[in-house]
Amino acid sequence: MKGSSKKTFMSFIKNIDKAIEMHKRPKGAGEFHNVPFSAYIGDLVYGANDGIITTFAVVAGVSGADLDVRIVIILGCANLVADGVSMAFGNYLGTKSDQELARRLREEEEWEVANIPDYERKEIEAIYKAKGFEGRDLERAVDIITSDKKRWVEVMMKEEHAIFADENPRAPIKNAFATLVAFVGAGAVPLLPYFFIRANGNLFAFSIIFTAAALFTVGALRSFIIKKMWVKAGAEMLIVGAIAAGIAYFIGEAMKHL
Repeated sequence: MKGSSKKTFMSFIKNIDKAIEMHKRPKGAGEFHNVPFSAYIGDLVYGANDGIITTFAVVAGVSGADLDVRIVIILGCANLVADGVSMAFGNYLGTKSDQELARRLREEEEWEVANIPDYERKEIEAIYKAKGFEGRDLERAVDIITSDKKRWVEVMMKEEHAIFADENPRAPIKNAFATLVAFVGAGAVPLLPYFFIRANGNLFAFSIIFTAAALFTVGALRSFIIKKMWVKAGAEMLIVGAIAAGIAYFIGEAMKHL
C-alpha cells in the first residue's frame, strides 16, 4: 500500500472488528434481525413454498388423469406428510452438519493460534499481502490482528474458511419444526377445496385459485429475505408454481390414456 496515508491505514484496521461483527448477521435479516422469529423466516417461507408447489403438482397430476376426488385427497395428504417430514429431517441434518463443521474448524484455528502461532502469523501475513499490504503497513496490520487471539481466530475463519461467527445460531430442531409446520400448513391449501367445497363446479378450478393466492403471498414474503420488490417476488413464485403444475397436469393427462 505505497503512498497510503496513516489515517487511511488505521481506519481500515479499526474496521476489521466492525466488519466481523456485521457479518455475524444472517444475510437478508435486515430490520428483522432483532425480531424473535427472524431466525425462522427462511425456513417458514421456503418450507411453505415447497409445500404448496409439490402438493399442487400432485393435485394437478391426478386431476389431469381425471381420477376420483378420493385419490386426490389420498395422494395429496400422503405427499404432504411424507415430503414434509423428509424436508424437516433434511433441514435438521443440514443445519447440524454446518454447525459441526464450523465448530470443528474453529477449534482447529484456536489450537493452531495457541500452539503454532508463528505459522498462523505467516498465514495472516500472506492473506493481507494478497490484499495489497506491504512493508511497514503489512507488519502493522499483522501485529494488530494477532495481538487479540479472538480477533485472530475470527479473521482466520473469515478469510480461510469463509465462515462468520453467528450471534444468533440456528437451532436445528426448531428450524426443522418450522419447516415442517410451514410445509404442511401451506401445502394443505391446494387440497382445501376437496375437503370443504361441495359445489357442482370443478374443484380443480377452486384449487387453482387457492393455490395461486397462496403462492403469490408466500412469494411476496420472500421479499423480506431476498430484498426484492414484493410484487416481483410474488409473481416469480406464481410463475414457478404454474410451470410445475402445468407439467404435472399434462403428464397426468398423457398417463390416463395408457
